[in-house]
Amino acid sequence: MGRRLPADNWPPAELVAMTLEPDAIPPAERLHAQIEFVRELDKLKGILRQTELPGLRRRENSAEHSWHLAMMVLTLAEHANERIDSAHAVRLLLLHDVVEIDAGDAFIHDPVARAAAEALEEKAARRIFGLLPADQAADLRSLWDEFTARVTPEAKFAHALDRLIPILHNHATGGGSWVFHQVRKHDVIRRCAHMAEGSVALWEFARGVIDDADGRGYFAPA
Repeated sequence: MGRRLPADNWPPAELVAMTLEPDAIPPAERLHAQIEFVRELDKLKGILRQTELPGLRRRENSAEHSWHLAMMVLTLAEHANERIDSAHAVRLLLLHDVVEIDAGDAFIHDPVARAAAEALEEKAARRIFGLLPADQAADLRSLWDEFTARVTPEAKFAHALDRLIPILHNHATGGGSWVFHQVRKHDVIRRCAHMAEGSVALWEFARGVIDDADGRGYFAPA
């Protein structure tokens, strides 16, 4: 859902105070904790999203989604409203959905699921990042917090991409989850308009795709 903070309040004081010095624990114990986290990430491959993949007749999983977004940064970064650190944006996107291992993928147009998502994702973040040594846990958790807060240029652009790809998928699959869930055009616009905070160019492109989808009858009546 994204915990939006004022731009002049980023990063939060508690993140600034975090120490990122390596834990004073035996190397073998540190490695064991890191491997446990790596193993846990495998579960993201089994979390199915609402959108189908064009031409494959199956739903996308969250690991594929994260990889695709990372590649989109490398391809589309020039369209960000502000100059961004692409490597930093990639890190945000590779981590942004890790919490879905526990919380699952809440459909963006389901208000009940979205209302419950923030607490579930917060709990998931504590558990999953907590598998790591404390310094790495703080580092990666701070990136997840940055993405959800949506105040840095990289986070804003990452959010724009995160909204763009389902629009492209649904358009390419004859309406996809829009048709299945009887989504209305104005709901998509309302939920995705903040793309313009990260990239006006990508939002204008997305509006064109949405308008074309409307002309093809992919949305429920208003």
